[in-house]
Order: sequence, then structure tokens, then C-alpha cells
Amino acid sequence: MNYIKAGTDAYGNDIKLFYQDLGSSSAQQTVVLIHGWPLSSAMWDYQLAELPAHGLRVVAYDRRGFGKSSQPWDGYDYDTLAADLKAVLDTLDLQNVTLVGFSMGGGEVARYMSLYGGARVSKVAFISAVTPYMLKTEDNPDGVDQSVFDEITENLLKDRADFLQTFGKQFYGVSLISKPVSQAHLDGDFARAYAASYKATLDCANAFATTDFRQDLTQIHVPALIIHGDSDKTVPIESSGELTANALPSAQYIVYEGEPHGLFFTQKDRLNDDLIAFVKEGVTVNEPVTTTTFY
Repeated sequence: MNYIKAGTDAYGNDIKLFYQDLGSSSAQQTVVLIHGWPLSSAMWDYQLAELPAHGLRVVAYDRRGFGKSSQPWDGYDYDTLAADLKAVLDTLDLQNVTLVGFSMGGGEVARYMSLYGGARVSKVAFISAVTPYMLKTEDNPDGVDQSVFDEITENLLKDRADFLQTFGKQFYGVSLISKPVSQAHLDGDFARAYAASYKATLDCANAFATTDFRQDLTQIHVPALIIHGDSDKTVPIESSGELTANALPSAQYIVYEGEPHGLFFTQKDRLNDDLIAFVKEGVTVNEPVTTTTFY
């Protein structure tokens, strides 16, 4: 298996990030996929199976604490996570990169662009992302109430397994009527999420809830793509996608009508097409575009 060293822990042990590197190493364009919470890079299976077939080099890695990566006690703040992303780009000497951040991963994209001046990056994409600032405050009235995040922490502390199974259904908009994913898929996600570090799961939930990326977004000066489902109950579009689009007025903003948080699966073919077009053709600045889903 492939690993990248991303510093050491408090005991001097190497922190290793597992990654997949697919497609041709001579490709002119590289896509780096950054997964969401509480999953791993395995969530990108359907993108990893398609994007390399279009002449792209595609790299996906497991965030520290998740998947096959090391599980140190700390380092789950966004400055450290952005430094981990930098380690991936630098170690593999990637150039002309499109960063694609899903949910929590969108924060890593924003913080990396701010801390490191967008080095090696030519484009960025925010998919169901937590940017610009999830928490409701006096100067962020469209954010999410602190009580919502307190409940997440309380439920993780009470019964992590039960929380993760319930969360998985909300993630994909599963209800008595809508069955956008199979039970087998939910079971797979649960297995991946439950294998993560308990500490990392808690700390990362706090990080994406409380980290303010508004200033980070002002440092993005490359073409940007924003995709969000308007039925996202995990990261509501009103608190995230719409505000990110306002912060990046030159970005291409695509709204997937009726889609939940986990649109990388529920609209995997459309997402693949949109990502490929963005990487290869660039940005079309226009009004939000909707995709209608029929159940």
C-alpha cells in the first residue's frame, strides 16, 4: 500500500497517510480528492473508477485518523489538516492540480489555499462543502445553531455506532419513501466510519463546526466550482453552498435539485461529468443550475 509521511506524533512515530494514485503519471492534469467526515477516501469509488478513464491523474488519500491512515491522538485542526494536504502534493510533486473537497474536505481546500498561497493548484471544487462557516453567530446569522453540533457530540459520546448508522441515513436522504441507496451501501459506509479513530471523529466534528473559512475564501484566485444539493440536511445549502457562491462570485455554482448531502453517490454520473468538464474545460459563470431527480 502507498503511504505519505505527514510529520510525527508526540511519541516520534511517523504519521502516515494512505493514498491511491490512479491514471497516467504523465497526465497534464491531476485531481486530488479530499473525502468527507466520517468516511475515508473509499467514498470516492465511483469517481476513482471514472475520472482516470478521461486522461486525468487522480489521487485520493485518507485523512489522518480515518481509513488506512495513522490515528494519532491530535492534529485534527484545519491548519494541521491543510499541512497534511501539502505533504501529499509536495511528496508526489503534483502540478496543475484541481483540489476537490467534499463536505469537511472543502475546509481543507480553503485553508490550504490561504496558508500556502494556492501552490501547485490551478482549480478548486467545493462539493457539499462546509465553507464558509457552519456555526451560527452574531455575524453569521445564516449558520447552524450550536445546539445541533452539541447534539452530534453528545450522541457520539453516548453511542457512536448508533449515531453513525442514523447519520448515514440522513447523509443520503433515506426515508420511508425515498431509498436512494441500498442497505448494503449504508452498511459499507458504517464499517468505514466505525473503523476511524474515535478521537478523530469527535475532534473533526468540532473542527468543521467551529472553523471560520470566510477569510480563507478571499485568498482563492483560481477558477472554482461549487456543487450542492438543495435537499442537503447535513450541510444545509443556505448555510454553505449559497454563501460560498456569494464569497466566490466568479465561481460556477451548480445546484442539484432534490439531492441530499451524499450526492457523490446519488448523482455519481452527473457529478463525474461536471468534474471532468470543469477540470478539462474550465468555469462557466452563470446563474445556479438545477438538476431534477425523479424518484
